[in-house]
Amino acid sequence: MNDSATPWTHGWAHLDSVVLHYVEAGEPENPLVVLLHGFPEFWYAWRHQIEALAADFHVVAPDLRGYNRSEKPPGVDSYRLDRLTGDVTDLIDHFGAERASVVGHDWGGVVAWEFGHRHPERLERLAVLNAPHPAALERELRSPAQLARSWYALFFQLPRIPEAVLERTDGWLDLILRIDLTNAAFDESDIERYERAIAQPGALTAALNYYRAFGRAQLRRWFGLAGSNGRDPTIKAETLVIWGERDRALGVELTEGLGRWVSDVRIERLPEASHWVQNDVPEKVNELLGEFLA
Repeated sequence: MNDSATPWTHGWAHLDSVVLHYVEAGEPENPLVVLLHGFPEFWYAWRHQIEALAADFHVVAPDLRGYNRSEKPPGVDSYRLDRLTGDVTDLIDHFGAERASVVGHDWGGVVAWEFGHRHPERLERLAVLNAPHPAALERELRSPAQLARSWYALFFQLPRIPEAVLERTDGWLDLILRIDLTNAAFDESDIERYERAIAQPGALTAALNYYRAFGRAQLRRWFGLAGSNGRDPTIKAETLVIWGERDRALGVELTEGLGRWVSDVRIERLPEASHWVQNDVPEKVNELLGEFLA
């Protein structure tokens, strides 16, 4: 895909604690929709959705902090969920909006879930694609099956070793992106883009620090060391969960029982799609998102 042939604008948002690169499309007076990518991606993960949504919305797809062309603050604590959700509120402010609909996939989905709990007054609607609600993940990690699926997240808790292993493993990103696919969702040029993005200085460590910060927060909570964080226990905004059932890392059980934490949730399971659901079946995802956000 040639970015210069699309009506998309690249820009930088100078926020309170970080500078984020983003891609923007659609009319600024339209309702704001923020698209949050996951690991090991960047804004380009939403290439099929940006144009489709821009007809009716003001669409902003940032590189999350640490990724691709965005700033990469040092240290694990820079990637705590309170910092990541704060980036979303600051981004909404940057575009002069009071509220936004937030759509997240993978780690972007975890940030989106947490944003719904921490900043309900800034959220219009919430859509999450193949990303577990943190409380549902904690519940399912008691299952040996999900624990086995999540082995890589435990490995990523180690300092420096995961970076060394991945940097010396040719084709690791290609393997992650294409292992579950039933179609040509990623071609060679797509893989090259992802490789260039994660090869930016400091980007791989920053991406792994998402896992490390989350792991440390869970330990603090388990040991009763987490302070009050002002989270609303229930997300009130209308919520859509889109789930590719061919996800090797995250079982469909994570879509069950969400009513405990989300008051108004609709779940769409797509049996033909993998973890990379918006790339596997973009037309279906675009249809679901367009209908829901409207």
